[in-house]
Amino acid sequence: MMRSLYTAASGMMANQMTVDTISNNLANVNTNGYKKTKMEFQDLLYQTMIEPGGTTSEGVRLPGSLQVGLGVKTSGNTRSFEQGNLSNTGNAWDVAISGSGFFQMRQSDGSTAYTRDGSFKVNADGILVNAQGNYLDPQIQIPANSTNPKISADGRVTIVPQGQADPIEIGKIELSSFVNPSGLKSLGQNLYQETEASGKPLSGAPGENATGSLAQQYVEASNVQLVEEMVNLIVAQRSYEISSKGVTTADQMLQTANNLRS
Repeated sequence: MMRSLYTAASGMMANQMTVDTISNNLANVNTNGYKKTKMEFQDLLYQTMIEPGGTTSEGVRLPGSLQVGLGVKTSGNTRSFEQGNLSNTGNAWDVAISGSGFFQMRQSDGSTAYTRDGSFKVNADGILVNAQGNYLDPQIQIPANSTNPKISADGRVTIVPQGQADPIEIGKIELSSFVNPSGLKSLGQNLYQETEASGKPLSGAPGENATGSLAQQYVEASNVQLVEEMVNLIVAQRSYEISSKGVTTADQMLQTANNLRS
């Protein structure tokens, strides 16, 4: 009887984590470049009372088996890097990736992080940075009082210097791609870090290594679909309720057995 209590409780815990994941997706529905996640589950060990294909004491081979499952566990979550919609902002330093690449950001400790959020800004030194002040890598510095900034689809950045009529190229934006982007570690602040699971980054100009092209004055929106997440939330809630029903049913059966003596 106690087996059913723990089995149902494992279902409640698994569905609670599903609700946590869906809640995070919904909270980031307006986060630039956010990629939705989905929980994955595995069944736990089985208590085997009769082995499949076992034999009776008379030597008769049985056609089936008797196994009782012990519940469920969360095996991980996967992040979907499906392309989000591109939204026009009119900001010259907003850049969206149409493809599977990542921008390279140099963090304060010198390490490189990766992001799909291309809402860049120019800091006091004229350098392109993200909202946290991390430099775009390779670093691009905008001359003071320059005008007409342009970012081409292949990453070339041009401006018109003060007092001149013709544009000049001041740098190139590079992108990175990964064999397994789902293996990237989420750092928060729209940043990811390479891991053994993701593999080493393949860096180059937009268009190389299947990284995609750039679109100036656009940002990539979250790929969270509200209707899909709301349906998943309802399913997870109902699954949680069913699992809790298993706990209360097992408790009632234990109470009935406990009252037999009286």
